[in-house]
Amino acid sequence: MTQQRTTPTVLVVENSAGSGPGRLLDFLADAGVRTQVVRVHAGEPLPAAAEVEGIVLLGGGLLPDQDHDHPFLPAERALAREAIDHGVPLLGICLGMQLLAHVTEGVVTAKSGETERGSTAIRLLPAAAEDPLFGSLGSRLQMVQNHQDSVTTAPPSAVVLADSDSCTVQAFRIGESAWGVQFHPEVGAERLLRWDESAMSPAGLNREQMYAEALAHEEANQRQSRALIGAFAARVREHAEHGGSR
Repeated sequence: MTQQRTTPTVLVVENSAGSGPGRLLDFLADAGVRTQVVRVHAGEPLPAAAEVEGIVLLGGGLLPDQDHDHPFLPAERALAREAIDHGVPLLGICLGMQLLAHVTEGVVTAKSGETERGSTAIRLLPAAAEDPLFGSLGSRLQMVQNHQDSVTTAPPSAVVLADSDSCTVQAFRIGESAWGVQFHPEVGAERLLRWDESAMSPAGLNREQMYAEALAHEEANQRQSRALIGAFAARVREHAEHGGSR
């Protein structure tokens, strides 16, 4: 009797109500995986890494070791470490990347001077050509950014995959199954219209102008983001097929 395959599950960890999964859920569904969103900022508990086939750690306006204000962080760091140790595919986005760097001995710097807001050009480095997630994406990406903290020294074990004019570590891989990206593949141009304009003005930022710039790159951005998430989903399916969990 043939064993029936089940659809693999990706755990999506939401660290802040303002940093939700956006179009990520649709991209993952279209790529053949289901999602389980856990809102740790609202007190929802995290499952063990072995209970899912993949993990995405989303962003948020906090640092990966800011435990006093965000008591869920120790459990999230432990989850990331468990995923790395057991080969569960993991994708860290913005804060998620910084948390991944933190648990693998990289350096995360608050207000590092590498601030990026809005649509940004990302350069893929030579190592990206052989990477399972980035190998088919060419040499440049156009992605939405929104950060003032950054990974200023990549983990010793990391393969750095991308940079930009303002930020030296835009993407890296740890081992064969964990990736971090500083940019936001889950965010399209429309998200910029929800950014707090009153908070942007003192920094000389014009929300409408930033939206227009992001909209001009929307077609390429969506195509590249979908391809990146689709490649991650393929790793999740491969992990599930090899009996990686449950």
